Amino acid sequence: MIVMSVVTALVLLALITQAGVVAVQRAFPPQGRMIEVEGASLHVVDVGPRDAGLPIVMLHGASSNLEAMRRPLGDMLASDHRVILIDRPGHGWSTRARRQDSTPQIQARMIDETLGKLGIERAVFVVHSWSGALGARIALDYPGRVAGLVMLAPVTHPWRGGVGRYNEIIATPVIGPLLAYTITLPLGYFLAEPGARDVFLPQMMPDGFVQDSATPLLLRPREFIANAYDLLTLKQAVTAQAPRYGEIKVPVTIIAGEPDKTVRTEIHARPFAALLPNAKLIVLPDLGHMVQNAVPDLVKTEIETMIERITPAQAAAD
Repeated sequence: MIVMSVVTALVLLALITQAGVVAVQRAFPPQGRMIEVEGASLHVVDVGPRDAGLPIVMLHGASSNLEAMRRPLGDMLASDHRVILIDRPGHGWSTRARRQDSTPQIQARMIDETLGKLGIERAVFVVHSWSGALGARIALDYPGRVAGLVMLAPVTHPWRGGVGRYNEIIATPVIGPLLAYTITLPLGYFLAEPGARDVFLPQMMPDGFVQDSATPLLLRPREFIANAYDLLTLKQAVTAQAPRYGEIKVPVTIIAGEPDKTVRTEIHARPFAALLPNAKLIVLPDLGHMVQNAVPDLVKTEIETMIERITPAQAAAD
């Protein structure tokens, strides 16, 4: 009797989840085009004038999608620059063939191939959080693609501890998918807003952020599982690539906050900047993790300052 009740409950939750997936995808449809690359189909939003000099590529962190970079920062930049926003493989409307394609190394290859198909030779990359490791990997493996790198609260180095027990469970065979396809979406509706609010601290989360950033897309089972794999493989990935950081010669600007409890500046941003020959580090004493939302004007200024520095040097090299 108990077994039948559990099975009935799981079936009901699975049906609720599938209905929820349909509702979420209708509420947050794709805004750009799909680019086919080896191992993935990447969703790309390409906005702003095409003839405005160096393009800007924006890459979001974990538990999010390109909308987290688009509003307000991407839209602000697009008034004067070509801005390419990409859903990382497995996130938003991008797919990936294997859940294990979760490392910065593999995703860097996919991003590089995508930009090649878009005809983008070189760009300034703006990366947040998890994508700090991805931006660094692109600069290491595809240096000709990167004109400059602006990193917002970046992950760059290994840290003590894990990435949350629930991510470990979701990435566990059988049990993880069972939970992802039954309880994650219904439970996530109640937890998404307080979870996002915590990431903003000490700043206040803007009204309507969860909807404006299309955060509910994360609750879909396939994306929730992909996100868990991304987080679980990240420490090993940054441990492997950190000894190479001194190879990054392009201009790098890092903006982080001292009170950031999500990605600690003393573990990541400060030691990363110390390894680079051409780095500018900005640490603000009252800034949390969501740099692009908290200080978009500062970030925009730093991006444009970098472009102004790069453009004459590039013209001279040409």
